[in-house]
Order: sequence, then C-alpha cells, then structure tokens
Amino acid sequence: MTDTDIIHLGAQALAIAGKVAAPLLVAALLVGIVVSLVQSVFSIQDQTLATVPKLLVGALVLTIGGSWMLHTLVAYTTQLYRMIPTLT
Repeated sequence: MTDTDIIHLGAQALAIAGKVAAPLLVAALLVGIVVSLVQSVFSIQDQTLATVPKLLVGALVLTIGGSWMLHTLVAYTTQLYRMIPTLT
C-alpha cells in the first residue's frame, strides 16, 4: 500500500462523511437562521428556543434520508472490505 493509496482512501472517507452529513447540517443551519430572524423580529432573548425546532428538523431529515445515508455508508464499508485482499 503506497502513500497515494492511503491519501486516496482518506479523501474518499472525508467525501463520504461530508456527503452523508450535509443534509442534516444544512437543515439545522436553515432552521437556526429562521429561528434567529424570528427572535430578532419579536425581540425574544431565549437562547434555547432554537433547540427544539433543530431537533425536530434533524429527526425529520434522518427519517427521510436515513436509509440513503445508511446505504451510502454500507456501500463504502463494503467497498473497503473488498479492497483488503488487494492491499499489500
């Protein structure tokens, strides 16, 4: 196994991690922005107000996209296991 192979595997792992985490992170970011705007408009100072909507949206995203996320991770892991005999 060469240095190039290791770097390639690391880059693939980071790309898969970003691809799987992106929907949840983007949804939480959008909900946070919307809640912050609502808090600003109505002058609400409660810092914990954004937690419940973020949790609900996170659960919704995981419910909708969880199977895709799991399939992506299982496919990558299977690919890694299949590569083991070829690594020297």
